[in-house]
Amino acid sequence: MSNGSSLSEFLLLAFADTRQLQLLHFSLFLGIYLAALLGNGLIITAVACDHHLHTPMYFFLLNLSLLDLGSISTTVPRSMANSLWDTRAISYSGCVTQIFLMVFFASAEYCLLTVMGYDRYIAICRPLHYGTLMGTRACVKMAVAAWASGFLYAVLHTANTFSIPLCQGNALDQFFCEIPQILKLSCSQSYLREAGLIVVGICLAFGCFIFIVVSYVQIFTAVLRIPSEQGRHKAFSMCLPHLAVISLLISTSFFAYLKPLSVSSPALDLVVAVLYSMLPPTVNPLIYSLRNKDLREALKKLVQLVQVQQQ
Repeated sequence: MSNGSSLSEFLLLAFADTRQLQLLHFSLFLGIYLAALLGNGLIITAVACDHHLHTPMYFFLLNLSLLDLGSISTTVPRSMANSLWDTRAISYSGCVTQIFLMVFFASAEYCLLTVMGYDRYIAICRPLHYGTLMGTRACVKMAVAAWASGFLYAVLHTANTFSIPLCQGNALDQFFCEIPQILKLSCSQSYLREAGLIVVGICLAFGCFIFIVVSYVQIFTAVLRIPSEQGRHKAFSMCLPHLAVISLLISTSFFAYLKPLSVSSPALDLVVAVLYSMLPPTVNPLIYSLRNKDLREALKKLVQLVQVQQQ
């Protein structure tokens, strides 16, 4: 195998060798996937159907749920199918598509979470200008910019990754295709260009992280100046879910890609990959619904409406 074009398929890492454990893996992943579909689907439907939730914050939350659905649907169904049919293979084009979609949804979500931090900053620190700065057109432009940034970033990384000659076989030490695993198959020194792009991406992500941190320093400073306890509680309720989602995404993804080599092992890498690829899309709806009274009320109305229609 002299280069990537001669490969027809890749071999993914299997979770188990015995049939019983393969079916157990299929069942666990199916339960997690259905929970993610249900949670994000309910939020999308509630925000779309309830006119009380047609505000910038919930508009961005709807986009976040769409990205979460896309993210978990990129990896989990394929892994379940492999366990169900007792295979490890994924086609070359399927691997390209998987990497493109993973990078697209992950980078777009990070950009969107940065925009959501800006939205919280304007709402709390500059409330008199909120209607002007966060109008419908401005929100749509920011959401489109987040999706477009993710798309361009994914195109750049996918094209660059698969232009690298691959000469180290076709077995990947992961249950889905990801860039670091593809780079391990590259010929000597041929991966440096893509590694440089990854470093640039990490720097840009760190810049967004600094922006979010600075925004929240100003937000919490402003919240502590609010005289009423009810006002402070409402402000914290608006910010804490977003902060929790940001923390979950950053902690899992950063540990996955920036952990020391001394603690790296195939088993640990597999567990970490499961966490950062499946935990945020599944838990994010729960985080937002637990501390958001308006969203809980909208979900309750939606469930009641479905029950009435079924009777």
